[in-house]
Amino acid sequence: MINITVTGAAGRMGSKIIKTILNQDDMNIAAAIESPDTPIAGKDIGEVIGIGNIGIEITPANKLNEVLKNIKPDVLVDFTIAGAAVNTIKTASQNNVNLVVGTTGFTDEQMTEIKEVIKSNKVKAVIAPNMAIGVNVFFKVIKDLAPILSDYDIEIIEAHHKHKADAPSGTAVKAFEIIAHELEDEQKKTCIYGRKGVTGERTPDEIGMHAIRGGDIVGDHTVLFAGDGERLEIIHRASSRQAFVNGVIKAIRYIPQAEEGKISGMADVLGLK
Repeated sequence: MINITVTGAAGRMGSKIIKTILNQDDMNIAAAIESPDTPIAGKDIGEVIGIGNIGIEITPANKLNEVLKNIKPDVLVDFTIAGAAVNTIKTASQNNVNLVVGTTGFTDEQMTEIKEVIKSNKVKAVIAPNMAIGVNVFFKVIKDLAPILSDYDIEIIEAHHKHKADAPSGTAVKAFEIIAHELEDEQKKTCIYGRKGVTGERTPDEIGMHAIRGGDIVGDHTVLFAGDGERLEIIHRASSRQAFVNGVIKAIRYIPQAEEGKISGMADVLGLK
């Protein structure tokens, strides 16, 4: 049985992750963590997320270290915000708890800090900006297409719900990084975040990045390859957060075979080369 601690347990993603874990024959919820000042501390997480009492009380994040020392879970799953997630990753790593992290918005400095603490404590980790299985196939497709369509103009468009705090999305940033890496030998690519005013003619070394926010859009991502006389659009649309949760379950099951002290991605989990 895989014992799992979930942070952001009562949130949009956390609640779906908990519900899905409870439907797995080989997984168990060991602890449910919420923000340090949460007003629902001590309440049963099952009651809070609408599935009835499951015998797991919500614990505030300032007691995370104590909880991990006492229950020693196999995996901690984090879908929160970058600042909080860095501290959570440090605490989990120092307690030799493996990690599955889908939080986005980390700065370069935060990612360096995360990599160092995971490496020094030799824990196993899957960290990905988007854990939906289809999105990671989307990444594979644009990786393969970029060298073939290297002389086409490339634009990235993403759309999310009005409550999303960071922009552009981690998935869109990852798409840019994949394309830029594939084209690095041919031409250096620069990310242009939207356009305004008299911008002049589009240069061949730029990739446009555009963020849309509104309503309850779960997550849409488009990479547009525009050539003379034709264009090709690669699109992924998530209609439910369950798409991300399904990837989380696969990532949890992958952890035993992950490499110690290294951050694995969903390409590793799914065997995509």
